[in-house]
Amino acid sequence: MQTLQIQGYSFEDRQGLLPMLTSTVAGCGGWILDRRMLSPTSMELRVEVELRAVLDLYAGMIAAGLELTKSGHIGLTELCMCQRHVQLLDPAQLVTIRLDISFLEEATLHSLTMTGASLA
Repeated sequence: MQTLQIQGYSFEDRQGLLPMLTSTVAGCGGWILDRRMLSPTSMELRVEVELRAVLDLYAGMIAAGLELTKSGHIGLTELCMCQRHVQLLDPAQLVTIRLDISFLEEATLHSLTMTGASLA
């Protein structure tokens, strides 16, 4: 399987979100292969889990406070459906997920809402 690329964002503090994501990956039996800072407000995680653990990983990411884009939800949902319905795939097969996370601040949200309000 090729790498699934997912984008997400969070209003949670980085020091709170990352330990939760790390323990979620470990709880699913997965590994964090790489962790890179892309900018002061974004980072990339490369994660590897067994196909059978994708649903647990998906639920854990949402529970940790990570908001996913529409394409991220679709990609993870498709993996969950593959694991459940495609009998040719080995549930122990490893899946690599590249997760790009943007950390948004309340000030960013406030400025976006104020900009939208002035246009109305």
